[in-house]
Amino acid sequence: MQYQDLLIETHGKVAVIRLNRPKAMNALNDNMMNELGEALYAFDKDPAVNVIVLTGSEKAFAAGADIAAMVNYDYQETHTNNYIGRNWEHILNVRKPVIGAVAGYCLGGGCELAMMCDFLVAADSAKFGQPEIKVGVTPGAGGTQRLPRAIGKSKAMDMLLTTRMIDAAEAERTGLVSRVIPAEKLMEEVVAIAQQIAEMPVSVAIQIKDAVNQAFETTLSQGVRYERRYFHAGFGTPAQREGMNAFLEKRKPNFEGL
Repeated sequence: MQYQDLLIETHGKVAVIRLNRPKAMNALNDNMMNELGEALYAFDKDPAVNVIVLTGSEKAFAAGADIAAMVNYDYQETHTNNYIGRNWEHILNVRKPVIGAVAGYCLGGGCELAMMCDFLVAADSAKFGQPEIKVGVTPGAGGTQRLPRAIGKSKAMDMLLTTRMIDAAEAERTGLVSRVIPAEKLMEEVVAIAQQIAEMPVSVAIQIKDAVNQAFETTLSQGVRYERRYFHAGFGTPAQREGMNAFLEKRKPNFEGL
């Protein structure tokens, strides 16, 4: 499909979705978020794709929500039309792994969108922040909820109340991102990471993603029981047979179609 605000490419079993509003530093508006939902769902259904990468430009993953588009909104309009909820959270319904590749500014709604990915890889040029208080509102897409879960209450409060940005190194130290890569190698390295995951059984990747997300919604004992049901259910499946036999036969497993 052709999109106005996205660029799409594929690398074998890996699909790359690039936010593309360069004149607006990839500020998130309704059209972009609608298109992003369409692209994510299309790749989630595509049997040729096992992993999705979401990225922006070298200057900005996304500099935030489009202030110009919402400056004249009122409560009735935002509440009745379910602003944010109606089209920002499609990414949370995607079952396949979604990796965020972040370079440049990742602020406000952009940081919230990034945190909806399964994990983040940052260029050494990345800057993260939640500056919504400067424009007179709270975060609205999870900034007060996902950020404390990622980096802890104190650090999150600091960022949210002072609007202080953190760089990629601090983001890695605090657990917001999993790896930091030189900016010029970001996409090469992220696609390689995605391809490594894409060679694993996608059925098991989906289960692992679901089980990890349960860790944030349940108690520890409930989460472990949830995980164990997946573990038990894996025995006798093609993925388990191929993986364990390949291990015993000292060969590389072939999880194609699994």
